Amino acid sequence: MRIAVNTRFLLKSKLEGFGWFTFETLKRMTMNHPEHEFIFFFDRPYDDKFIFSDNITPVVLPPMARHPILFKIWFNKSVTWALKKYKADVFFSPDGYLSLKTDIPQIGVIHDLNFEHFPNDIPPTPRKYLLKYFPLFANKAAKIITVSNYSKTDIMERYKIANEKIIVAHNGASLDFKPVSNEDRLATQEIYTEGKPYFLFVGALHPRKNIIRLLQAFERFKDATNAPTRLLLVGDFLWRDEDFKRRFNTFKYKDEIHFTGHISDAKLQAVTAAAKALTFVSYFEGFGIPIVEAMRSGTPVMAGELTALPEVAGEAAYYVDPYSVQSIEDGLIELDKNEALRKDLIQKGLKRAEDFNWDNTAKIVWETIVAFDN
Repeated sequence: MRIAVNTRFLLKSKLEGFGWFTFETLKRMTMNHPEHEFIFFFDRPYDDKFIFSDNITPVVLPPMARHPILFKIWFNKSVTWALKKYKADVFFSPDGYLSLKTDIPQIGVIHDLNFEHFPNDIPPTPRKYLLKYFPLFANKAAKIITVSNYSKTDIMERYKIANEKIIVAHNGASLDFKPVSNEDRLATQEIYTEGKPYFLFVGALHPRKNIIRLLQAFERFKDATNAPTRLLLVGDFLWRDEDFKRRFNTFKYKDEIHFTGHISDAKLQAVTAAAKALTFVSYFEGFGIPIVEAMRSGTPVMAGELTALPEVAGEAAYYVDPYSVQSIEDGLIELDKNEALRKDLIQKGLKRAEDFNWDNTAKIVWETIVAFDN
């Protein structure tokens, strides 16, 4: 079987949500199934570490697809041409974007429909593209894979897709996330927060991640407790956000809020395990990989009570109303002072994390793909 794959999110030193799903599933599928051939479609020069095995043919297709006009050219022209040239039996797209110009069976991974629910969180040009084309991709796909039951129901209802067409494959988290010694925890605090304990946020700095309310709640937490605990935010801005920067400069405790930008895998593992708690209060998520990473690390989790987050964390999180600064503040106070609560969440989280692993994800994805082997 010849399987073509959209690998444009396999980016050296910058794997995030789509990229990790692509990396973890493809690494396992290509190595576990040497009898099949994989053609990886990149939109720029690639790193050799993404060529996991000898049954992979890497192909660079221009143009670099990071703008809606270029999306149309890349998927409808470049990918369509390459599918024909390489005689692909199926096209697998881990970011959900598909070619509308081919009859080859296509499997798209639609992680969530955040742009449907909160379109104003996205700049006008990509918003217009997503709202127009994702309903077309969903209907064009022979099968859709998504990462939570919440997203499955959302896709079914929003795009009128049949239940049997959508397969759920939960995300996993690297086994390299694990608890660390107190000595290592203190060393990480010295590097990132001047030796002080910290709450942690991990993710792209995007409006739906609810960072402004988290900062407002942190300011109120500091006023209420005078605790030494800092706030560490790991991730890059998804788009330029001058309003966020302007508002940030008004915060009283901005010197106790630390931004790292994107960091290496090893550093992310260290800061996750050393955190006092993960504060993941998004108002919309299709999954939430940082929650599983924190649970694996023995770090308590505070999560928003909406969308897919309760499905992922189960009873292993302290839930807050993401639209209420007061609720988030209350959660910060509890997780800072209530050691019994923290210990309970740590134990529940370590157990809950066992339910999510990339081996299971890759197995479900592979079974979906190989069903098209004639």
